Amino acid sequence: MQVELLYHTPDPERAIATAARLCYAPVGASELMETMPPERIQSVLSTIMKSGHFSTLEHVSYTFAIDGVSRAMSHQLVRHRLASFNQQSQRYVKFKDGLNTIKPASVAENEEASALFDEAVDTAVEAYQKLLDAGVPAEDARYLLPNAAETKIVVTMNVRELLHFFELRCCNRAQWEIRELAHKMLELVRPTAPYVFFDAGPSCVRGACSEGKMTCGRPYPKAVRS
Repeated sequence: MQVELLYHTPDPERAIATAARLCYAPVGASELMETMPPERIQSVLSTIMKSGHFSTLEHVSYTFAIDGVSRAMSHQLVRHRLASFNQQSQRYVKFKDGLNTIKPASVAENEEASALFDEAVDTAVEAYQKLLDAGVPAEDARYLLPNAAETKIVVTMNVRELLHFFELRCCNRAQWEIRELAHKMLELVRPTAPYVFFDAGPSCVRGACSEGKMTCGRPYPKAVRS
């Protein structure tokens, strides 16, 4: 899996603080953006994160390029509807030179299961190639391709949705592949807005586990804001 941060709103914490401060300031946003001192930005951010005034977080967005993930994972990812996605198309991309796949560790570590997995993928890909050779359009031949098929996707989320995404998908109970993705994304965004993302992650980072009786029992270390 490869995850790259392609772009984000410049000076994200200043942008968030500007949007929040505008509600109460006699001057315009452009002046606030230029003149607000760092200590005032920190104070505003503290109020935002503690009060839950999260609409201000929607003014900052991040765009990621994600490669080497499975279609099984991307089907989970696109359920986060407050995000924008563009994914490699199986309608227009023909995999004539073979298909890269993602194999779960639970399969790879079991010799018999791994052989069964490879056999099933090879059979599906061989049938897919035969359909293409027979003149079947790629958009129809792709019905045979497995969820293990490797894909590439570009994702844009605003900060509010990112925090929600991290809460759900960094959790130990999340499926392993999307959990790995979430942690990689969090590693990329945290340095750009360290205060905003200070306690990003599953609910146990900030307090009690939200999973109730379904808790994993392995809470992450607490992150206590100053």
